[in-house]
Amino acid sequence: MWQHSAGVAGDAELPNGRERGRQVLDESELTQLVAAAQAGDRASLEHLLTKLRPLVMRRCAKFLPHHADAEEAAQDALLSVSRHLHEYGGRGSFLGWVTVIASNAARSTYRSMRRRAEDSHAVLPEDVDPRTTSVIAGTRIDLMEALTALERQHPALAESFVLRDLGDLTYLQIAETLDTPLGTVKDRIHQARRFMRDRLTDSA
Repeated sequence: MWQHSAGVAGDAELPNGRERGRQVLDESELTQLVAAAQAGDRASLEHLLTKLRPLVMRRCAKFLPHHADAEEAAQDALLSVSRHLHEYGGRGSFLGWVTVIASNAARSTYRSMRRRAEDSHAVLPEDVDPRTTSVIAGTRIDLMEALTALERQHPALAESFVLRDLGDLTYLQIAETLDTPLGTVKDRIHQARRFMRDRLTDSA
């Protein structure tokens, strides 16, 4: 399996409600909060967003190790959840739906920061700690550039790969979220890992 310093999910499936040994949100509680929020209960929406925030931050931090960068992406993701909650129809895992939004927000934040750095002709220093230095100067650039190439050349592979290795969803959750057969999801992730491994090896 492809591995990177960013940390990726292993092949072992995790029981529902757990993420690498960390207790996460109860899907039944989420279902109640989502239903109430969609019905217009503002308090339920605020409670839902508060509960989702740690999860969204962890998802964004997979892409953006610098806390301020992840914070910016998480804020955008939670705003998007709030604005588009009415679009969630119950198909697939709600946490899977949130993970898609968080992953997209993190990548959008990265691209925006990258453009700003290029427009300002900033010199991107090497050998810095990405936890204390913005992502545009951190070691995640190779990961994000490889992921951009994967999205450009094989968009279907990229979607499954992001949800599994960076979003920590199970294969079954990904299949439900993407409405794709389980076998197809596993095959796409295998191909994506091989692409990413080769790309990162070439850039090393």
